Amino acid sequence: MPRKVAGDYMKGDKAMRQELLALLQGGNAHLGFEEVLAELPLGYINEKPPNTPYSFWHFVEHMRIAQWDILEFIRNPAHVSPEYPSGYRPAPEEKTDVAGWQESCDRFVSDLQTLKEMVLDESADLLAPIAHATDYNIFREILLVADHNAYHIGELAIMRQVMDLWPPHNRYLTGNGN
Repeated sequence: MPRKVAGDYMKGDKAMRQELLALLQGGNAHLGFEEVLAELPLGYINEKPPNTPYSFWHFVEHMRIAQWDILEFIRNPAHVSPEYPSGYRPAPEEKTDVAGWQESCDRFVSDLQTLKEMVLDESADLLAPIAHATDYNIFREILLVADHNAYHIGELAIMRQVMDLWPPHNRYLTGNGN
């Protein structure tokens, strides 16, 4: 069997980082965060589809809190996670205004960017145990974020479909989606 050399490891590490970035960004097997919310009429941010206790804002805020929690878990040994499950989403009766919606979206995007920067930081060993949580590593936590985000982005897409809120030129309505 041929011996692996440092160059092979570097190629594999770079490929792994690129795939993690693609997974965080969306666009391969699922929509990205910004695409699923593009042109969403702001008058609907607090609306709930039939048989669902949560609005668009509830889902975005839940995604933001969960992603923030994982980011802080990675980088802050003193971080304390919110109480589960109540600390991970607003109560079903809570509503926001446009400023609160924008803050939720902006904070989500900002934390997502921080996670992407972690992936791009070649000095970080993504597979090494996290110093303060040795049963975990950054790679696992990034996969967890990407998986959770993809799941809820899919729910947001279905909510838009059910509520007939896609713009007419959306690629999924024109047959040009995945």
